Amino acid sequence: MTQAADREIGPGEFWKAIGSRAVGASVVTARDTQGPAGFLGLSATHLSASPPMLMVSVGSATSALGTIRNAGHFAINYLSAADRDLIDVFGGKTERKGADRFDPGRWCTLTSGAPVLKNALGVLDCRLEELIERHGSVIAIGRLTEFSIGSSSKPAVMYRGAVTTVMSG
Repeated sequence: MTQAADREIGPGEFWKAIGSRAVGASVVTARDTQGPAGFLGLSATHLSASPPMLMVSVGSATSALGTIRNAGHFAINYLSAADRDLIDVFGGKTERKGADRFDPGRWCTLTSGAPVLKNALGVLDCRLEELIERHGSVIAIGRLTEFSIGSSSKPAVMYRGAVTTVMSG
């Protein structure tokens, strides 16, 4: 049996296709001796429950990747609709860069020392176990060391390139 050749799908088409899934917006953070760093993490998910492992996809050019590597940790902060401004801030759509994105009083830490958003819907604090590089991205795999479950506010959700909120039934 012969197989048809795969159609070549470019980056623009890829993002359009993957944008059809609704995903909870998160900010992935870390802190090393140079200070805090973070990025908008739209590919942050579980790997296994036993042991409790999570994984995050990080673009190779993302400045926070070096901080994650140096610090040996990362935290996934799930955003509520009230914190949707952080989507633009950590998505690189504002003038704010680096440590300037971490407003004093809005962040704290858990076990790892990574910045943790005080109002997050939930936080998964991880110790980095492995980095896997593929096709211009790095998969950061971490073991859950602590977590925090925040309020039951409405989540900030990304869908087709825009921020939306889940409406209660």
